[in-house]
Amino acid sequence: MAEEGKLRKQEITECPECGSRDLYRDEDRGEVVCAGCGLVIEESMVDTSQEWREFDHEQASKRRRTGAPLSAARHDRGLTTDIGKGISEIYSALPAGKRAQYMRLRKWQSRMVSATERNLRFALSELKRYSSYLNLPTNIEETTAILYRKAVSKGLVRGRSMESVIAGALYAACRRHNTPRTLEEIAEVSKVSKRDIGRAYRYLARELGLRILPTKPEDYIPRFASELGLSGEVQATAIEIIKQAEANELISGKGPTGIAAATLYLASQIVGERRTQRQVAEVAGVTEVTIRNRCKDLIERLTLEVPSGRRGRRRRKRE
Repeated sequence: MAEEGKLRKQEITECPECGSRDLYRDEDRGEVVCAGCGLVIEESMVDTSQEWREFDHEQASKRRRTGAPLSAARHDRGLTTDIGKGISEIYSALPAGKRAQYMRLRKWQSRMVSATERNLRFALSELKRYSSYLNLPTNIEETTAILYRKAVSKGLVRGRSMESVIAGALYAACRRHNTPRTLEEIAEVSKVSKRDIGRAYRYLARELGLRILPTKPEDYIPRFASELGLSGEVQATAIEIIKQAEANELISGKGPTGIAAATLYLASQIVGERRTQRQVAEVAGVTEVTIRNRCKDLIERLTLEVPSGRRGRRRRKRE
């Protein structure tokens, strides 16, 4: 019996009778059986799966007994309980003698909110709007919320606008998850200047000890190519040009968005899916002059063969 208890505690990988590793689990009977000799190694197993079935979202929401997972992107982490979902529910569910009492409870619940909670409620609602506008995944939103909570707990938000701090934390989270967004994009959605966002980002990185590597040009390639409607072949060609430029030390000291825009433009010309410099500049948030300068350096130093897209202009006949 003691040996049997040890087998149940440990993960069973082979049959104790014949030494075979060909084991299968019978979910209906709750047993682990050896396929070689037929020995029942474990029985009366506890089924930890759900005991009910669901066929649509409505049935799932009615039968599940757990709530949403905890989220740092919500000011209460999803644990706050409200007294009544609304005035209509109080009037329909309670007798007349209890309505005034519950209305007073609702009023005091709304008043008994700390300054930190009010700060988080406003800042995280702004974060939700930023991430929705920029089409960011949930993990970046969660990381931004965690960074902002750390900044609030250390008193780093005092004397600074909440919008600039949350925008700086969002910029840091995007770079940490290799899904970079330019300062221009975050400034556009947050209505905070690029200078304030950069200042808040550097302050958070210094005070919170964030170690974030510089953004690489290839991190921008998939997003820019998707917005320009370019194929995977153009993306692969652009990344290959970036690798050659890194090997020849042509990237150091230059902005990653400018390098990404220039290599995408060159790759589109090489593959044949032509895009104008203006189209690439609008998507990347750089100027056409920057693209031309980067393209000139890359073509001269890497000896790229880029087909000319200029058509000969007809000269006007002199009368």
